[in-house]
Amino acid sequence: MKAGRHRHGRTSNSRPERASGERFWRRMRQAALLGAIATVALTGVSAQASPGGVSSFTADAGASASGQDIAFSPMRVAGATWYGPGLYGNRTACGQTLRPNTIGVAHRKLPCGTTVKFAYKGRYLVTRVIDRGPYSQGHAWDLTNGARELLGFEGSNQVRYALALNFARR
Repeated sequence: MKAGRHRHGRTSNSRPERASGERFWRRMRQAALLGAIATVALTGVSAQASPGGVSSFTADAGASASGQDIAFSPMRVAGATWYGPGLYGNRTACGQTLRPNTIGVAHRKLPCGTTVKFAYKGRYLVTRVIDRGPYSQGHAWDLTNGARELLGFEGSNQVRYALALNFARR
């Protein structure tokens, strides 16, 4: 081999110089943009507050993105906890940034984006799986702080839940 050449025959100056990390940051911006677009597309939902009562989180009055009503499985009961403080600013397992008002739930096995309806003391919430967890024994769900506030949930307790049939695992 000649001095100044790589083993594939290229000279050491055959590639143009790149600013340090330029490709990395370009891909990070693209990923962030795609994530934002996907979040907007998948969560075409709004939180509606009623005066003096609890907010209900519904996907355009129970309609899915395709315009069909969401059908849910029968209600089941499972243990739930909530999480948030100390984790704000971190990414969830599904790629969202956790903030104090983030509405979502964590489940160990359900796919990201699975729609779930929760009932607790007469309050209802329709949301999506956005994270993995809970990490405490005997609980199937981990509510974000935003979801906890909408349901009026405190501590660790039993909740009723139903999975959207068109998004449920078979």
